[in-house]
Amino acid sequence: MYIRRKIEETVQKTSKTFPVLLLTGPRQSGKTTLLTRLGGSERKYVTLDDPEDRLFAKKEPVAFLERYSPPVIIDEIQYAPEILPYIKMHVDKNKQNGDFWLTGSQMFHMMKNVSESLAGRVGIINLFGLSNSEITGNLFNAYTTDKDELLRRINTAKPQTLPEVFERIYKGGMPRLYEQTDVDLSEYFSSYVQTYLSRDIRELTQVADELTFYRFLCIAAARTGLMVNYDALAKETEISAPTAKQWLSILVSSGIVVLISPYHNNALKRVVKAPRMYFLDTGLAAHLTKWSSPEVLESGAMAGAFFETYVVSEIYKSFINMGKIPPLYYYRDSNSKEIDLIIWQNGTIYPIEIKKSSNPTGAAKHFSVLNPVTKESNFNEMSYHLKTEIGTGSVICLANNLRPVENNSWTVPVWLI
Repeated sequence: MYIRRKIEETVQKTSKTFPVLLLTGPRQSGKTTLLTRLGGSERKYVTLDDPEDRLFAKKEPVAFLERYSPPVIIDEIQYAPEILPYIKMHVDKNKQNGDFWLTGSQMFHMMKNVSESLAGRVGIINLFGLSNSEITGNLFNAYTTDKDELLRRINTAKPQTLPEVFERIYKGGMPRLYEQTDVDLSEYFSSYVQTYLSRDIRELTQVADELTFYRFLCIAAARTGLMVNYDALAKETEISAPTAKQWLSILVSSGIVVLISPYHNNALKRVVKAPRMYFLDTGLAAHLTKWSSPEVLESGAMAGAFFETYVVSEIYKSFINMGKIPPLYYYRDSNSKEIDLIIWQNGTIYPIEIKKSSNPTGAAKHFSVLNPVTKESNFNEMSYHLKTEIGTGSVICLANNLRPVENNSWTVPVWLI
């Protein structure tokens, strides 16, 4: 069963703009399925996961591109970067948009090769796991706090109960888990992690000890939703702080986690500088932190952190699926006043609070800490461009309806994101 992806429109638009399209993302996110579906029978397909075709591409790149002439999908391009210069020569000669569709999982290896070999000729798209709106068939656009858009969504979205939300959180968004309903979650994620460690991580010279890296991965999952503290990560894993920083960058590059930067403005004082870390697949995080069921997770000590991680990852993916860089930040100052998420675009910031509650009270009270960014007196001629408006806020929670709350904000049911 194929589940339609919101990113399909972005893929088609990018293919019409560039000769080469590169679809990257973590393993099992559905890259090959998506492109073969969109490519149809007219587009050839070859995977460099096949040892014979990989050797063919490495040793005879010219003959390889004659055998698999465009339009073509070349899967797992990172295994034969030698053909990239030949792809460049082909597109420079033919100047035909959409000729080559490439996929690859190992972004940390591939991006440098592609950016150097195909600069100006390649459109790069990231694909992550399924979003809730893709699973439900709603295919929502990038998240917005605009109440009119949310009112339109509430007319089509099916409400989800607390158990249903945490079942989704516990399962995560890997497409195979929804295309084949009989897959054992524990076995699936165990195999996923083993493949990630043995095929992706082993090839990185800076990771010599897979077992230690696995422990680091589990410790990082237990800290999802928290500010990054390299010293703490290093101490728990028994590695150095520079190594912890290096390994976390690998998790970011391979699409396992995302770092959300703090929001800065000259009018705001004593703002923290460390980013927050979130796993992009809550199912993988739940497996790594050893939760045995959705019910145990929902009643456990990490329930709030997983709920927040789920919301942030859904909003992050909603922008990625539209081909946009997610304009996401968070706020925290030295007085421990926090705003979980901020969307900053078009000269306006939209504050978002995330609460695992069906009736959050006072959840938007900290939004007022942003008021200084709107006052002209806080800026001089050199910094006036930093003056910013504050838009409608959201309190994303387990409520069953949209309702206005304080500070020009609305409660938003989590199934509307």
